[in-house]
Amino acid sequence: MMLSNKVIYIRDLANCPPAYLDDPARKEFFEIVWLHNEEALHVPQHAFQTLKGDWIYLIPPYRVHQLNKAGKKGVLISFKRELLEGDLKEFLLDVFRMFNIQGEFSCLQVNEQTSQGLTSVFDLLVEEYEKEGEQLIMLKALLKVFLLKLIELKEEHFTKQDINEKRIYEFMLLLEMNYLEERAAEFYASNLGISAKRLNQILKDKLNKTAMQLIHDRILLEAKRQIIHSENTIKEIAFNLGFKDRSYFSRFFKQHSGQTAQEFQKDVKNHVREYDNTLIN
Repeated sequence: MMLSNKVIYIRDLANCPPAYLDDPARKEFFEIVWLHNEEALHVPQHAFQTLKGDWIYLIPPYRVHQLNKAGKKGVLISFKRELLEGDLKEFLLDVFRMFNIQGEFSCLQVNEQTSQGLTSVFDLLVEEYEKEGEQLIMLKALLKVFLLKLIELKEEHFTKQDINEKRIYEFMLLLEMNYLEERAAEFYASNLGISAKRLNQILKDKLNKTAMQLIHDRILLEAKRQIIHSENTIKEIAFNLGFKDRSYFSRFFKQHSGQTAQEFQKDVKNHVREYDNTLIN
């Protein structure tokens, strides 16, 4: 299996090869993990969510999670952002919101009626996916319908779109492409055609964080991902992320995560041993 040659990947969880988790191209994919009649893989926020049921995990690209799929009933849909490009910006913004692009993951519990509607679209998607010489335009259309149904499910969490929300979307795209080289709010504000002060006002109002805080969050997220998924040393990871020396990186990691990189690495290993996944919220 070569994810680098794919824009979409669909599997029953029971038949999902272990190699999928270790594929380096996986970090570029949005992931939808749909569990059927299973207990949640995270600690639910509400008491009514503790029962078994259908759970949909929405994991954006470059996140650090590694779900254990052994023995789980359900399906996996992974797709690259390029499969959505060229669509209306409003739709892309809804997808970004739904996947909680600023955070680690989003989770939805699906009732029976909604599950039936999703299943009907998913079956068509799988049918097209499994065809020899599948048509990308059909896959793209069916995936969009599936995502729109998920957006409907989470619509109560969406606020009315305005120009500032579109600016946040554009800022997050710029951040994904440039955070390793550009770490000044002025760079992003200039590309958005506004002042750094105005950008920070918008981000504080909508996300309760400044541009610099979000830049730091993104760097920290990549540091965590590399600590979990690469074989590089802490010193090598620090260099990869543009830090001049390990001690500076160590101070940054401790300041923004509350623990050292070594402590985080140890906690992840303990968590994996106990839960067989790295779904740490």
